[in-house]
Amino acid sequence: MGRFKFIETEIEGVYIIETGIFEDNRGYFMESYNYNDFRAAGLDMVFVQDNQSKSKKGVLRGLHFQKKHPQGKLVRVIKGEVFDVAVDIRKGSKTFGKWVGVILSEENKKQFYIPEGFAHGFLVLSDEAEFFYKCTDFYYPDDEGGIIWDDPDINIKWPLDKVSGEIILSEKDKKWLGLRSFN
Repeated sequence: MGRFKFIETEIEGVYIIETGIFEDNRGYFMESYNYNDFRAAGLDMVFVQDNQSKSKKGVLRGLHFQKKHPQGKLVRVIKGEVFDVAVDIRKGSKTFGKWVGVILSEENKKQFYIPEGFAHGFLVLSDEAEFFYKCTDFYYPDDEGGIIWDDPDINIKWPLDKVSGEIILSEKDKKWLGLRSFN
């Protein structure tokens, strides 16, 4: 190990990951994932799908999860800045309903590992952001679930002061219910 710093959060299994960045007059190089280093840190997952999205400032995507085919996600921002959130929805977990949030940006190059059993969402803070993530299971449209982004029982402290105007949600994300609706 050594190329990665795995920072445990207050919720077991959720990590902020920093990587060594090698910069010179040409630009930079970084390794964003190495199976052996992740396995040595206790993150022995296999990724089967990569996704990328582009969103404009004020877009909030989430809080999403899959019901029968939960996905672990290794997420990062390759352009711009987002506030990224993981919410524990594992029934019986001592941290059920708790959340962890982190700023991910092209500048800080941090990554966020969100294990299976969590809802995930992010708010775009820059003019636009490109978001990239690896998943431990495939996406199944019929298996999709979600929680409303402003659920008072979860009480996520979204940095709304960093976006001007209204939050931009998909029609689907406007219709999710709160955490209590499926507990």
